[in-house]
Amino acid sequence: MAAPGVAADGGHWFSALALGVTFLKCLLIPTYHSTDFEVHRNWLAITHSLPISQWYYESTSEWTLDYPPFFAWFEYVLSHVAKYFDEEMLNVSNLNYFNSRTLLFQRFSVIFTDALFVYAVHECCKCINGKRASKELTEKPKFILSVLLLWNFGLLIVDHIHFQYNGFLFGLMLLSIARLFQKRHMEGAFLFATLLHFKHIYLYVAPAYGVYLLRSYCFISSKPDGSVQWNSFSFVRVFSLGLIVFLVSALSLGPFLALNQLPQLFSRLFPFKRGLCHAYWAPNFWAVYNALDKVLSIIGLELNLLNPNKIPKASMTSGLVQQFQHTVLPSVTPLATLICTLIAMLPSIFCLWFKPQGPRGFLRCLILCALSSFMFGWHVHEKAILLAVLPMSLLSVEKAGDASIFLILTTTGHYSLFPLLFTAPELPIKILLMVLFTIYSVYSLKTLFRKEKALLNWTETLYLLGLVPLEVCCEFLFPFTSWKLRYPFIPLLMTSGYCAVGITYAWFRLYCSVLIGPFIGKTKKH
Repeated sequence: MAAPGVAADGGHWFSALALGVTFLKCLLIPTYHSTDFEVHRNWLAITHSLPISQWYYESTSEWTLDYPPFFAWFEYVLSHVAKYFDEEMLNVSNLNYFNSRTLLFQRFSVIFTDALFVYAVHECCKCINGKRASKELTEKPKFILSVLLLWNFGLLIVDHIHFQYNGFLFGLMLLSIARLFQKRHMEGAFLFATLLHFKHIYLYVAPAYGVYLLRSYCFISSKPDGSVQWNSFSFVRVFSLGLIVFLVSALSLGPFLALNQLPQLFSRLFPFKRGLCHAYWAPNFWAVYNALDKVLSIIGLELNLLNPNKIPKASMTSGLVQQFQHTVLPSVTPLATLICTLIAMLPSIFCLWFKPQGPRGFLRCLILCALSSFMFGWHVHEKAILLAVLPMSLLSVEKAGDASIFLILTTTGHYSLFPLLFTAPELPIKILLMVLFTIYSVYSLKTLFRKEKALLNWTETLYLLGLVPLEVCCEFLFPFTSWKLRYPFIPLLMTSGYCAVGITYAWFRLYCSVLIGPFIGKTKKH
């Protein structure tokens, strides 16, 4: 899988890393899988058994098709391979269908499509600044980056235990980023437009792409101080980008427009009747908000300040995703979360336009957009933290400050995924994999930046070490307390609240580095 450029730099190490992690993925095949396994099996059945006109109306299963059309076609293609494994898995009425052949097909389909992610990592390695290259292979930035991406703990457990197809989707995103670094803007725009029609969660980072392409591609040159040279605007380039977006969108949405089904399709893609938070709280601002509401409601009940009969029976931690009314604090609407998200994004977008810093400035803005959406978005999944963690890996091997932010963001973000794997057999697996990945991340980045000050100060180190007693408390102590039945949400509340502090801190530090960063002057042409 390694291309000549990387192979020449260090033999066949890239291929070895890729094959090694593939072998690990194969070992994880028998592990626990979530309801997402049945979700994707059902989508295979829908796209294989029904005409396109029924794809976004079919509701035999509660796991209805709610991804954009390109992903539906992806499932359709997979279904024609799946029929050679077991045709019964493609029957829409076979709800919760499962056997060993279905397991093998779906697990291997994720592993196989990860080839795109491997290629994207290889391309990203070409974009890394090699000034810190060491004679030792394991201390080279490209090697470290390859391990941080290919062996990413979060992606491993979400895709190859929990079960999803994030690998090839992140491959598309990383490949589009690499193309922008390589000044192949049209390819980057095409790849991102295609990605949006595979999974619409990537709309979170669309503002970064739009502003960067307009500022750095459609304006051909800048003034010496880095400000916009308005007379360099290229209508041809704008038209070219618009044509790419139009053609990709037409290919994706065209059939449903012809069937007059766009309203139905969009109602599936944006189900605002779901609650503010996912069943497992993402460690963001709303997790803290919910935690505060829970604490206030418990205190209110204990002090007889609240009427138990008037408290909503639904719980945000019970797996329900419907609309939810807070008990004490004001309930939050989708519009409120949208406004908060946009406000949080604006400074990074402003800097991308007025303080151009090239592709790396774009990458910082992309990460900040992802984190802002994660912090304040509506019904955010905890897995969405990977949208910031993976791109942050690219910055972590170039600057010590970014490496520090990466360690805090990655460690807390990865630990926040622990509640996804709640079965006993997977407990040692997730702990071991995360410990190994975290130790490697800290050791490799400290070695890379050993000539600079410590990556983590004592406060940050103590905070990260605090995850150990938190895990002991949640996994080994709480289940044996009397609170387990009365307050079952406490471990999730503690995990989300604690991790929210670290992710918010990383978001704030990255924002500070962007806001106080210098202008890139004397830019003549892009």
